[in-house]
Amino acid sequence: MSRPLSLRHSTADDRPWIHELRHRVYADELGQHAPNAEGRLVDGLDGDNVYLVAARGPVRVGFVSVTPPWVGRFGLDKYLTRAELPLLDEADVFEVRLLTVEPDARAGAAGALLMYAALRWIASRGGRRVVAMGRADLVGMYRAAGLRPVGRTVRSGAAEFEVLTGEVAELTRGTTGRHAATLTRLAAGVDWRLDSSFAPRPDGCEHGGASFTAIGTDFRSLDRRLEVVAADVLDAWFAPAPGARAALAKDAGWVARTSPPTGAEGLLAEIAAARGLPLETLAVGAGSSDLIFRAFGRWLTPASRVLLMDPGYGEYAHVTERVIGCRVDRFRLRREEGWRIDPQRLSAVVAAGEYDLVVVVNPNNPTGRHAPAAELRAVIAAAPARTRWWIDEAYLGYVDPAESLAPFAATDPRAVVCTSMSKTYALSGVRAAYLVAEPETAAELRRWTPPWAVGLPAQLAAVAALRDPSYYADRLRHTHGLRRKLASDLAGVDASVLVEESVANFLSLTLPPGGPSAAALVAECRRHDVYLRDLSPLSAAYEGRTVRVAVRDTADNALIVAAYRAALTALRTASAAPAGSASPAAGVAK
Repeated sequence: MSRPLSLRHSTADDRPWIHELRHRVYADELGQHAPNAEGRLVDGLDGDNVYLVAARGPVRVGFVSVTPPWVGRFGLDKYLTRAELPLLDEADVFEVRLLTVEPDARAGAAGALLMYAALRWIASRGGRRVVAMGRADLVGMYRAAGLRPVGRTVRSGAAEFEVLTGEVAELTRGTTGRHAATLTRLAAGVDWRLDSSFAPRPDGCEHGGASFTAIGTDFRSLDRRLEVVAADVLDAWFAPAPGARAALAKDAGWVARTSPPTGAEGLLAEIAAARGLPLETLAVGAGSSDLIFRAFGRWLTPASRVLLMDPGYGEYAHVTERVIGCRVDRFRLRREEGWRIDPQRLSAVVAAGEYDLVVVVNPNNPTGRHAPAAELRAVIAAAPARTRWWIDEAYLGYVDPAESLAPFAATDPRAVVCTSMSKTYALSGVRAAYLVAEPETAAELRRWTPPWAVGLPAQLAAVAALRDPSYYADRLRHTHGLRRKLASDLAGVDASVLVEESVANFLSLTLPPGGPSAAALVAECRRHDVYLRDLSPLSAAYEGRTVRVAVRDTADNALIVAAYRAALTALRTASAAPAGSASPAAGVAK
């Protein structure tokens, strides 16, 4: 019985074979290059390309290369200027090149699986668009795969190529849609050793929460929660206020069986009193996701144009791009600028963009940076009147409630502020949130709110929580101390890893170039029941190297540090292993 086809990252041992196979195919067979005495073809991007290899045991059968945008140059730069092909200047475009399969393996699945592997690797690094050169005589095949010509043709030696492009989300839908049966058949015989998952998420939305899978989503093994460190989601490490816990526990049977106030009237009144806001400016929902889906579904259509921060919370891209189908642009936040929102640059982009909606998460998740309220008010005031602003303040409690734009949103029809009670009130499980808008906008959303949208446990807990601000002020102060200590302990493990604190209840680890990927680190930490969040799928700006860590209590933070230290040691050991051996973080599709 033949060995399964394995898909893996290349190693230094693969490089001579890659160069030799290139020469046999592109010089001897296709005539794109002149043969040379060494029988090897090298590429100027060899030091920067990512090579994915298909092999059966020790026998290599093919490879494909991917050039990520952070390299700063592409193979296509040899043939076209950026003025001729401006899409190469986009921050999330990845180039796929040199798909090459040994002649005796071309009748099998190696070529298709290598292309699929490249697509999954790109998606796992935040890529949203691919560009490639395809032989002009095979354009029909590329079109069937979802790629489309951009109208540029290049010649390499004796061969003519079309420049092709495609959206990653669209290409992924093709593989999981019309080619789903083929993909399922191929998966059965694949040894998948890449650090990206074989299959995309079913809903297409990038969230944390894999830790609950380890506990058990059928709720039959909830005691596992005592063994799992759930640092991949940003739930509070502390319990809700005593009054909130008492409200949930006092008569659990009555709470579970009783219908709540239809429109959450008591909760609305408590929010108005606690925030000093007019009651008619408020609407509530079962968590911020409920409000996002409800509001955006009312306001936006596929013809709408939306601006999102990048990196930014993945729910917004999911709703606008994949659910509604809006035209979405990204406002690129820059690591070298500390991930801050530059108000002048944002104003210029919005003024020129004719946007229906701009979304700002403040403080931002996942970058953890806060934009001063005065700066945002000035940007909104200067923006076109037709542009609506959605300000998500889920983490504002960690900064200063006085920085909220809620009073501004209560009077200005261009702004809406959304506030989750999950993070700072430790109520993620009961699902409660509210938004603030001028009265007409708020009234419209209340009309489109179904009765009993917020359950009785959530209403009771949220009201009690709002009545105990001093408890939460103490817990948030303690969170800042825990975060600083966790950051210091993690920084002491390896000086080559950049540790960046946020202003909220999380921090990030950025691994050095050439080291293990964020995905590999996350997978290895899971072996120790510690769950962290790989930020790579959210944005190409992370270059596949950044992990987010939620702040937990002292004991769990110690477990996080220990697992992180052990994971780095294991990954360095694995990097020296022979090409055919599986890494500790490898997954298998069977």
